[in-house]
Amino acid sequence: MALDLEEQEQLANLKTFWHKYGKQIITVLVIILLGYSANMGWKWWKNSQANEASKLYETLLNSTVKNDLAQTYLAAEDLQKKFGSTAYAAMGSLVAARVASDANDSAKAQQFLRWTAKDAADDSYRAIAQMRLVSLLIDQGGDAAMSEADQLLKTKPVNGFEALWLERRGDWYLTQQKISEARSSYQEAWKILLNNKEFPEEAKRLLKVKLDVVGGAS
Repeated sequence: MALDLEEQEQLANLKTFWHKYGKQIITVLVIILLGYSANMGWKWWKNSQANEASKLYETLLNSTVKNDLAQTYLAAEDLQKKFGSTAYAAMGSLVAARVASDANDSAKAQQFLRWTAKDAADDSYRAIAQMRLVSLLIDQGGDAAMSEADQLLKTKPVNGFEALWLERRGDWYLTQQKISEARSSYQEAWKILLNNKEFPEEAKRLLKVKLDVVGGAS
């Protein structure tokens, strides 16, 4: 069907526009499509990683039930190496650290806690690992262990863990026979806990005992 003059003019304008801007339009479309594809690919990869990590984490838990220390440690280490960006890696390392601690293997427990304290993807898991590691180091004693605990306690507390940081600092002072400093740290921690209804009552009772020991309870 023959085009009228107006349609011919519109077609000519379209050809001119496409000739001038066609490459830019295609480039933009390609970038958009690549971005979409990358986003979908990333989501698929993350889901795949999480699924595989969850299976390995389940293996770890089953190993703890069987009291199979070697398999528990191996599963935790595999989670670190293969799925370190997932929450399962941090959870697995915390479980393995607890198992090692219960088995009186402080060195192994510290190994798992150090990884979690440094490399866990979630701030909360890092904070938990740091506080557990500090406790183990204080129990271990010695200049090197106390120095490492001191350095950990000098880092900025993760939001929501301020009271635990102060309590562990109090423990550190108490071990150093610095009673006044320990009392001050415990009292600061106690003020925070009193205003936190969500904090476990058992944790509050334990801190109260420590305050009684240093004569700081009110």
